[in-house]
Amino acid sequence: MKKVMIVMGSAGDEAVAAKAAEVLSAYGIPYEVHVASAHRTPDRAALLASGAREAGFGAIICFAGMAAHLAGAFAARTVLPVIGVPVKGGVLDGSDALLATVQMPSGIPVATVAVNGGANAAHLAAQILGVYDGEVYEKLLEVRQKAADKVLADSERLEEKYRG
Repeated sequence: MKKVMIVMGSAGDEAVAAKAAEVLSAYGIPYEVHVASAHRTPDRAALLASGAREAGFGAIICFAGMAAHLAGAFAARTVLPVIGVPVKGGVLDGSDALLATVQMPSGIPVATVAVNGGANAAHLAAQILGVYDGEVYEKLLEVRQKAADKVLADSERLEEKYRG
């Protein structure tokens, strides 16, 4: 099974990245966590990105706030799918991170989820891996079915409660 690399631009992103780790664990997907800055440790970031495929990774999730160039720096060094998670904070409260993550040049894509969307980044990474991994694919179907069952149960409960 392929692994997912979780990379934080700083340890301050840990709370948001922990949500991704939780989701990946629930799917049984192995992952590694690293801290690397596109600006303060660019050589480390480049090394992690360029060696990711050979190290057994199938997707990379990058968490960064403020200027948020981490996902772009990784996407420039690998053709593996890179998912950017803009992290809330700073003067612009995450909107700068969102724009920096989503505005990539043609040919160097970064899939971008919502600000602080660590859980959805992990679900997307699972979907990417699930294309070729039947076990992950089946777990994705189970998760979706449980979510649908909850909505239907909630609907039934509320319909009964408010029946006139």
